[in-house]
Amino acid sequence: MKKIFDVLVAGELNVDIILNQINRFPALGKEVVADSMMITLGSSSAIFASNLSVLGTKVAFAGTLAHDQFGDLIIDSLRSKGVDTGHIVYTDKKGTGATIALSFDEDRAMVTYPGTMTLFSIDHIPDSLLAGSTHLHVSSIFLSTALKKDVCKLFRKAKSLGLTTSLDPQWDPDEKWDIDFAALLPHVDIFMPNENELRALTGIDDMEAAVDKLKRYANTIIVKSGREGAFLWRGDEFIHQPAFLNSRVVDAIGAGDSFCAGFVHRYIQGKDLRSCLEFAALTGAINTTKAGGTAAFESLERVKDVAESEFNYKL
Repeated sequence: MKKIFDVLVAGELNVDIILNQINRFPALGKEVVADSMMITLGSSSAIFASNLSVLGTKVAFAGTLAHDQFGDLIIDSLRSKGVDTGHIVYTDKKGTGATIALSFDEDRAMVTYPGTMTLFSIDHIPDSLLAGSTHLHVSSIFLSTALKKDVCKLFRKAKSLGLTTSLDPQWDPDEKWDIDFAALLPHVDIFMPNENELRALTGIDDMEAAVDKLKRYANTIIVKSGREGAFLWRGDEFIHQPAFLNSRVVDAIGAGDSFCAGFVHRYIQGKDLRSCLEFAALTGAINTTKAGGTAAFESLERVKDVAESEFNYKL
């Protein structure tokens, strides 16, 4: 079948309500003040899709929304960045999801109302859409609870149709980590947890020991580690990519999603893993130059300008 899309993103959709410039995290029964607030496109999957599209990749999105103000904001935001939204399904069973993010320096705490994202299932992903795509990416699988039970089936189907695949698991709010990764990861070409997620899902504190556990059945593993950069393992190959450090971080919301977007952008072009990892580190750093997950990816021209002016990297 003719490939229509470079990347199909299947996952959760919500808005982010971001409170910035907080002098300390709130405690029960107490109140703190944020000096900045914004309501913007949220969700790991949508941030990934939006920023990947800005980089020049042809992206389609499969997900679920409600007919409400948050749903309208999400659709308008994705379309403005060139993402194909024709396979997003509407429902009146729940409202569109939202995350309240308290951003403090380079870390954050989040509270999420899942809403419609819990209704998104494998039945909302037509075989024709999969077959018409070159690569499948899934993020935040623990929030897409209906999809989670069939995630192995989805990735097996994608591989049988000739797609390459990637998975950014994100945090499990229930902290059960109840996915059979031994069955799933053989069908995932690029597995992209951060360091905390890796430790939690393996139950092993030492990063290398945790990776060794997954290497029995995983293909390529990338561990995102903030200011320590990123680490990649594939078979006997190991690469450490230092971070592109930003001395004026606005916030780190979406930085990991932008990292994944940069990697996949280069990966589907057939670039070598070291080149993909370097570009991923760059796009993750660019993300931190503006508030929220997508503001720094206003256009490809701005991405190029920031890459050169802030990180001495010419695209």
